[in-house]
Amino acid sequence: MATATINGIEIAYTDQGSGTPIVFIHGFPLSRAMWQNQVAGLSGQARVITIDLRGHGESQAPLWFATVDIYADEVAGLLDHLGIDKAVIAGFSMGGYVAFAFWRRHQARVRALILADTRPQADSAEARQGRFNTAQNAHANGAAAVATAMLPRLLTQPSLDGNPSLVAAAKGIMESAPVTGIATDLMSMAERPDSVGLLPSINVPTLVIVGEADALTPPADSQLMAEKVPGARLVTIPGAAHLSPMEQPAAFNQAVADFLSTLS
Repeated sequence: MATATINGIEIAYTDQGSGTPIVFIHGFPLSRAMWQNQVAGLSGQARVITIDLRGHGESQAPLWFATVDIYADEVAGLLDHLGIDKAVIAGFSMGGYVAFAFWRRHQARVRALILADTRPQADSAEARQGRFNTAQNAHANGAAAVATAMLPRLLTQPSLDGNPSLVAAAKGIMESAPVTGIATDLMSMAERPDSVGLLPSINVPTLVIVGEADALTPPADSQLMAEKVPGARLVTIPGAAHLSPMEQPAAFNQAVADFLSTLS
């Protein structure tokens, strides 16, 4: 593990391989551990960087508010720490919201975008209430309760029934999330701006990836992004729900590898 002090917070990260830098930003309530298969599978082709956002994994978990803009600025701070001017920014789910914020705030540093199992719309009133309810569950019952509630929505039923190692890995990452990080994430997501209007301004190569059975950020949301971002390509991954990078890592990595090969 390596760490960098960014905005006064110890941020943990990994940096492996050489070539085009690509920063993978995890989702809620996960950590950079979700990207293990991507580090292993793609670091022979690219410089693969994974980050633990504040409040996750091995990064510090301050008891304070944050926003997707703060997360994006800390990703930029990590690029500064590593001496990287431009990178491919790859965001999964909540990490996609951070990627949109990164585009708004640090556009000149984006070589390309990968938006995986995410959506551009802001939360509805119902979704914001759901964030509040999840925060109360975490506060009262801990991260394990959040993991138990979320897991059935992250993976396909065949994986839930027949892939115990995958289930244990996903559950273990979520159960290790500090409650302060969980609450901060939920507030930052509830308050994030709508990014639909941002999509036509994205003028860098963009890959949109979605699991065909993703119920949290459905394929229709990915289709919307692919239609509104000029020149974007869309890859739908069979046999995957929301957690496509972990559930179908070979297909996910192939989509990313093919995309990276098009960047000159």
